[in-house]
Amino acid sequence: MDDVIIVGAGIGGLTLGLALHACGIPCRIFESTAEIKAVGVGINLLPHAAKELAALGLEPALAKVAIATTDATFFNRFGQLIYQEPLGLAAGYEHPQFSIHRGDLQMVLLEAFLARAGRDRLVTHSHCIAVEQDESGVSVVFSDGLSATARRTVRGRVAIACDGINSALRKQFFPGEGDPRYSGVNMWRGVTRWKPILSGASMVRAGWLSHGKMVIYPIRPQGADGLQLINWVAEIETPAYRKRDWNRPGAIADFIGAFADWHFDWLDVPAFIRAADQVLEFPMVDQEPLPRWSFGRVTLLGDAAHPMVPRGSNGAGQAILDARALVAALLEHDDPVAALAAYEKQRLEATTRIVLTNRSNPPDAILREVFQRTNDRPFGRIDDVISREELVAMSEGYKRIAGYSKEVLRTR
Repeated sequence: MDDVIIVGAGIGGLTLGLALHACGIPCRIFESTAEIKAVGVGINLLPHAAKELAALGLEPALAKVAIATTDATFFNRFGQLIYQEPLGLAAGYEHPQFSIHRGDLQMVLLEAFLARAGRDRLVTHSHCIAVEQDESGVSVVFSDGLSATARRTVRGRVAIACDGINSALRKQFFPGEGDPRYSGVNMWRGVTRWKPILSGASMVRAGWLSHGKMVIYPIRPQGADGLQLINWVAEIETPAYRKRDWNRPGAIADFIGAFADWHFDWLDVPAFIRAADQVLEFPMVDQEPLPRWSFGRVTLLGDAAHPMVPRGSNGAGQAILDARALVAALLEHDDPVAALAAYEKQRLEATTRIVLTNRSNPPDAILREVFQRTNDRPFGRIDDVISREELVAMSEGYKRIAGYSKEVLRTR
């Protein structure tokens, strides 16, 4: 009865489980799938998220399977360098910026949770249907996802919805919310085994959305064959898209034309795309920020609370920060309702700013600015187009809003 019930064993749910266990707060995680598998493609853990996972003792495990990213490098679609800046440890942060396969991150979290909390603390085949509550606790209704009639009810102290972009509990509290907001940009995501690009630990952004934009970064160390697993995202403005589904296969023929002439001295982009092990298609969508997350003894966390367009490498990181804030609130307040309200107060406004900034001025706004100033033409000298001071200001402005500027991290 004293358990915190966590709905969903994704990045946010597993991080929350580990943080609760570390503080002696009992919890159980309920996952809808029968088996948790390493799915997805690449994501980034910015230094603020890496700091929280390091506090849980996970940095050595992450370092074994991830790339400690050293630099962000921006190019136009003609392969000309616009801007480069150091990242993570190379930029003077106390913790790395990790580029990592989402499945590898989830497995690091899962293995740690099972080893520390016990295998009985994770319950699979548990598809969340609804939640009810009273003055003494919550009752969460689950099905096994197979039978239309089989139901079971689990009692707990509070319930935390970590069930992602299609959260059942978010839908319960906001039944009239409507469809996701489409940004006008469709994405194709893939992974390719390729020789190291640039520094071998670079995050590359190139082009612009109206003519095709690429984000490219390695997510696993070199193998014995000298190749890295490199994540890439192709983004193109288009009016057409299909419903969001992280695991929908994509077709290279649908987007390769935008990158057909991207033959640079540092990468043959069409050949790189065609060599992909896997391609997934996903629309760049988010939801309008919610007015509240917490309803008595129930609250939302991560993508269930604040789905954002993936343009700032920040979705998983914000879920991790949510988990830290929620655990701190539960430790500070004896009354669970007050704790969830305090968590919401700390995190809702901060994540709302990020959701809105990702729509308009994420880090790749540097590419937009140069695209507009050059009218999509090659330049002679980048200093004649935009000053380094302007570029630095754009980059640092996002870091402050997203909560990972060095000044913010030093004071936290």
